[in-house]
Amino acid sequence: MKLTNEQIEQRATNSKLLFSQGYNCSQAVVAACADLYNIDNETALRFSASFGGGIGRMRMTCGAACGMFLLAGLEKGNTISNKPQAKLPNYQLVQKLANTFKQENGSLVCAELLGLNGAPPQQKRPCPEMIAQAVRIYLKEINEQE
Repeated sequence: MKLTNEQIEQRATNSKLLFSQGYNCSQAVVAACADLYNIDNETALRFSASFGGGIGRMRMTCGAACGMFLLAGLEKGNTISNKPQAKLPNYQLVQKLANTFKQENGSLVCAELLGLNGAPPQQKRPCPEMIAQAVRIYLKEINEQE
């Protein structure tokens, strides 16, 4: 599934468009990449719907980051229940994505990224750019693993 930088940027742009149409952060990230896993748009939007607004608008883990983690499950998720070691590739990918996102943005917490709870905002209404960035981080990491 190796993508060119241009293809990655097209998906990042599409994720911002999805957000501007009213989809939440997680939905925008997942829907921008779901076709890579033969997932139809409606299914992608439904299974990612609960993670916007920092998980159910609770301002916890950033919805864009959650979108990356959902995609990581599609890429490396475990389907074997009795083999704990089978979970490791997914967990390693999620940890790497989380570290990169946090390194680039200073946090994984929605409230902190938005400047709520007394924290200074990282930037003015950061969501659209965080969404595009999550798509880029995810797809570049997947490209590197191939």
